[in-house]
Amino acid sequence: MSTPDWVKDAIFYQIFPDRFAKSGRNPASMLPFESWDSAPTVHGFKGGDLYGVIEKLDYLQDLGITAIYFTPVFASASNHRYHTFDYYNVDQLLGGNDALRKLLDEAHKRGMRVVLDGVFNHASRGFWQFHHVLENGAGSPYVDWFYFDPERLKGNKRWGAYPATGELHALQNGEGSLNAIGYQAWWNLPALPKFNTNTPAVREFLFDVAEYWVKFGIDGWRLDVPGEIDDDEFWREFRRRVRAVNPETYIVGEIWHEAQRWLQGDQFDAVMNYLFTAASLSFFANSHLNMNIVTQAGGLKDRVRNMHAYDFANEVDRILNIYPRDITESQLNLLDSHDMPRFLSCVSGDKPSLKLAWLFMFTISGAPCLFYGDEIGVDGGHDPECRKSFPWDESKWDKDLLEYAKSCITLRKEYPSLRRGEYKRVYAEGEVMAYTRSYQDEKVTVAFNVSNSEQTVELSFEKKPEILFGNPVISGNKITIPPRSGVAIK
Repeated sequence: MSTPDWVKDAIFYQIFPDRFAKSGRNPASMLPFESWDSAPTVHGFKGGDLYGVIEKLDYLQDLGITAIYFTPVFASASNHRYHTFDYYNVDQLLGGNDALRKLLDEAHKRGMRVVLDGVFNHASRGFWQFHHVLENGAGSPYVDWFYFDPERLKGNKRWGAYPATGELHALQNGEGSLNAIGYQAWWNLPALPKFNTNTPAVREFLFDVAEYWVKFGIDGWRLDVPGEIDDDEFWREFRRRVRAVNPETYIVGEIWHEAQRWLQGDQFDAVMNYLFTAASLSFFANSHLNMNIVTQAGGLKDRVRNMHAYDFANEVDRILNIYPRDITESQLNLLDSHDMPRFLSCVSGDKPSLKLAWLFMFTISGAPCLFYGDEIGVDGGHDPECRKSFPWDESKWDKDLLEYAKSCITLRKEYPSLRRGEYKRVYAEGEVMAYTRSYQDEKVTVAFNVSNSEQTVELSFEKKPEILFGNPVISGNKITIPPRSGVAIK
């Protein structure tokens, strides 16, 4: 089965709903939220909602966005909403199902797609079926929905979803959650009881949730920690079910490493391309790489290192050839996310590093994805710092970064070769790397100089070169690239 064709041309924007935009249309907006401009906290709520996103669709459209990926929106008692307690209802703090209905309608009018976050590995302590077992023990018909300690179910040991001091100490000392607190929890976090997806009723419930929202009108699922459901047939059935509702549904998994197992054409369409993230940090940051910050991104810390052009080009070749071409062109390429420090913080606030990485992201195979606020200079370390509120006061925006991001997006949209073209490395020495993207009779050369001085390289052009992006000096086949910058030439 093929990947959805629309993804190859998509420009994604990731939104953390509590922190993007707040609207007065939502009745919940009257609740006592944290100050919008105060520092983000682990447990606090800022009050962003889906009506606020609707009001900012013009901003996203002007930026050039054609698809939005939302972190979870379903009812939950956490600001990030990975603790789902009702999979069939959008959180009232976000405006409920009505707000999502209006958002989908307005986004689709603009030709924008909407992808939701599917948290199918674990639920929350507030999830009805889990709560039912807490109340009734072994007598609950939902006892097989999770993994429980039989002694707790029989009432022979203390029972509850909020561990006592001794139980917490056991968890902290490495004892598994099943023994320490009586049920298996994701990463031994008591708030996240893990589903038993071997139970037919659980599988049917999760598949029905996936189908329900595709029927409602969403355009795809981003799957949270799908590797934790160690069952290929579960994901094959998931794909069959949602694609039967809409054959163009995008299925992208959160896998931080190579993902051949899930990308055989029968499970996911793509993964969040953290291999791309690591390579970008390794090359474009140059001397600005801040490993103290990078190591906070657990899945990347062992992959990021300072690279020269040759090593970087080799890694790009490898990344682009791991999977079949239609999957490579559908990968979700990103520089940062809600799960890691912002790229700008990883490179010590160096904006040329971010610009170089953007030009790469928007001229390489795969769907580029901006994390909300990156385009105006929002920075931040690991959670919760990377989840700051979007500053809608334009005096706080880096307008130069914003215009650069728009220019990169415009470049990608204007030249099909940058989205669908053949890739070929043409230069990789020292601190300069260049490649071509060719599609039909169009060929675009993209070159990067990550050094602190201008660099001149000789490239081959079949006809008189035309500058599409950047400020190179061209003399015959010799291209002089300003320091810490990138160029695109046709």
